[in-house]
Amino acid sequence: MSAQASEPRLGQTDPGALGQLLREGRLWLDFGATSTRLSSDSPALAAQIQRVYAQFPLQPEQAWADHHVRVLRARGLRRWLQPQVEFESDLQRPFEPFPADTALPLFEWGSNWLIGKRLANLLLLHAGVLERDGLALVLPAVPGSGKSTLTAALSLRGWRLLSDEFGAFCPARRRFIAMLKPVALKNESIALIRAFEPQAAIGPLFPKTRKGTVAHLAADRDAVDRRHAWVRPGAVVMPRWIADAPLSLTPQPAHLVFGALAFNAFNYQDNGEQGFDAASHLATVCGGWQLSYSRLDDAIAALQDLWPQVREASARVAAAEPTR
Repeated sequence: MSAQASEPRLGQTDPGALGQLLREGRLWLDFGATSTRLSSDSPALAAQIQRVYAQFPLQPEQAWADHHVRVLRARGLRRWLQPQVEFESDLQRPFEPFPADTALPLFEWGSNWLIGKRLANLLLLHAGVLERDGLALVLPAVPGSGKSTLTAALSLRGWRLLSDEFGAFCPARRRFIAMLKPVALKNESIALIRAFEPQAAIGPLFPKTRKGTVAHLAADRDAVDRRHAWVRPGAVVMPRWIADAPLSLTPQPAHLVFGALAFNAFNYQDNGEQGFDAASHLATVCGGWQLSYSRLDDAIAALQDLWPQVREASARVAAAEPTR
């Protein structure tokens, strides 16, 4: 048995012990591409973290974390009259307080903000990323396109989840790495995924947030255990959900693939020439398609039918690459 397989998981941890670790600032969350040390005195956060990070290993003592985060109960009268929580990192509190019972959405959004600001060594795409047969399926899209819903559905049908929010591509290695956080589902998508997979590990509902009602789909054990595995680029598919529309999967030329990647990158301009080279490489080695769909089952079937073609094209690219 591997050391990783034998590690206790957050979902198996005594809730009281997990709460104690949070109060002591000794809970590490390793997302793959980056890691966070989390501290909190919020009574609600321990149970929320335990549900949506259930398969993550319990790591109370680590030598390093990229981000040090505290989710703290607001002081003063707010603590008693209108309980709230605040997000803090490096003694900075960049956001307005959230209601105390929404500690998890605050942690998730705050963590995403830190990742987007700090990981300059990676090209960070606003994209779902999943792996199949050692190749990455990249789903870049603007908000409202159904990206997260499709990403969640694919992860529930045998595709390994790497990312919902950040497609983390390393220009030096020319590979993807997981940025493995729970898939953020909003509003109608929550009921849709529950109906699609009744056994889906969805955490608590948070109504009346700034994005409406949100909930989080936990990553499965295989995705967590393999979060440090590098993945070759495979295909770029630009999803768009359209009510009652027939399925359409249309090949796209490389220049449109490049445009979609550059437009949907958080730090493309900050990466300068390296960002241009990374997006150009992906547009060159990946086939690109525009996917329009209204039914998840149809979209997944189309992507599964497409995948042998992606594997064959990737094999040709790999054979032509110089040995590194």
